[in-house]
Amino acid sequence: MAGVGKLLKQAQKMQRGIAEAQQQLSETRLDFSHGGGAIKITVNGHGLVLALSIDPEFLKEDKAVIESSLVAALQEAANKAREVNESAMSKATAGFSLPGL
Repeated sequence: MAGVGKLLKQAQKMQRGIAEAQQQLSETRLDFSHGGGAIKITVNGHGLVLALSIDPEFLKEDKAVIESSLVAALQEAANKAREVNESAMSKATAGFSLPGL
């Protein structure tokens, strides 16, 4: 039964680590620019868009160019946020192993 107690302590430690990582991700700010700085996006570590700015000169471009640039910028921000998130969660769960798995 000592193994179960150790496993419970590991699980509690991992749970605390995950909660801390989640808090840090909420506070993390990732800034991206696209189109030579025409589009600027800020997201947090969860990928939530916090800010978006578009250079007024860029708005004079063709609608399709603006839309594709926005999509590309948002995808880049989402992908980087996902990487940051996965890395943080990996660190939070490192060292936790279930016997037999």
